Amino acid sequence: MSRLAKFAALALSLAPVALTNPALAEEVDQNRLPPSQDPARVANGLAQTPPMGWNSWNKFACNISEKTIRDTADALVATGMKDAGYNYLVIDDCWHGERDAKGFITANAKAFPSGIKATADYVHSKGLKFGIYSDAGTKTCGGRPGSQGHEYQDAITYASWGVDYLKYDWCSTGSRNAEEAYALMSDALRSTGRDVLLSLCEWGTNRPWLWASKIGNMWRTTADITDKWSGKHGYALGMLDIVDLNEPLWAYAAPGHWNDPDMLEVGNGGMTTTEYRSHFSLWAMMASPLIAGNDVANMSADTRAILLNKDVIAVDQDKLGRQGRRIAKDGNGEVWVRTLADGKRAALLFNRGETPVKLTVNWTQLDYPAGQSLMLRDLWAHRDLGAMKGSFSAQVQPHDVVMVTLTPES
Repeated sequence: MSRLAKFAALALSLAPVALTNPALAEEVDQNRLPPSQDPARVANGLAQTPPMGWNSWNKFACNISEKTIRDTADALVATGMKDAGYNYLVIDDCWHGERDAKGFITANAKAFPSGIKATADYVHSKGLKFGIYSDAGTKTCGGRPGSQGHEYQDAITYASWGVDYLKYDWCSTGSRNAEEAYALMSDALRSTGRDVLLSLCEWGTNRPWLWASKIGNMWRTTADITDKWSGKHGYALGMLDIVDLNEPLWAYAAPGHWNDPDMLEVGNGGMTTTEYRSHFSLWAMMASPLIAGNDVANMSADTRAILLNKDVIAVDQDKLGRQGRRIAKDGNGEVWVRTLADGKRAALLFNRGETPVKLTVNWTQLDYPAGQSLMLRDLWAHRDLGAMKGSFSAQVQPHDVVMVTLTPES
């Protein structure tokens, strides 16, 4: 019996009811605890820092192909992004073909003539991890076959392909219970014996931060981002609107499970370089997954400088895993603080407005004594500012940030 046939037999034995009748898969024993309250459920141990990588959707949407994915894998290595930590390459929606006679998902043969397994093998050969996309409904948001009723089949198919990351969307779900639906796929992935990071993408509708910490590794907190500074644009939101929805959830983020304000738009052309610098800084302060969404193979020097700022990345990836938050606001000026490991802090002075503003962070806002001597580093100027006491002030240009780390002198 071939390896794929063995996978097929196991899938059919694990979930015969779900495969033949999706409605029955949703039935829940009234005496059973919700998945999040099951004392036997434990986290999968992945994503101890916010995941970093690249996803195809923001730039390419459904216009994806095997060549695009291979070229991006090459570029992630050649540009230094892999070395900077961007190690997941994720194919988003529209890779799907139809299900075969036994219900197993296939790839779009025109876009992926070598198949997904060969594409994943190529990504792995570059020292990267491979991610894919599906949906908890009957169809994906792009109208391709969803995973409802095929969770165990799809999980084992993904394992056989070498998938390391699953983005799991929430279109065409009808009356499904989100917690049950995501727990079902989580359990299906774990049953394969392969470590697969699970990214919940149900847009914060069912408040996953209250129940998903032992089910998945990151959860969307908002509607989709669009490449705009602010405002509502159809079903999507501008960057500032996303920030204002995600920031209040700071207490729910921790190693292994993260608030996800959606993927990065840096380099896609809808904002200025200054605005992209603010976008990237705010995501790092919020301990957000850093999932790039640009054309890596053809990015500008400005885009590369933002995405490869290792000082800012280090804040995002800080091992303490505590999300930063807004601690002061005066008109369009804001002060953000993030507590880091080893007694350090990161501070962000952010100007939403159209004119320059002077902003100040005081040591007492950082939980330091006013007389404490702190060593400051400007993360965008890439220079040390020396030791200071009491406070730090800077003139911040419109839509821009000044971002510093503060380290107690020994």
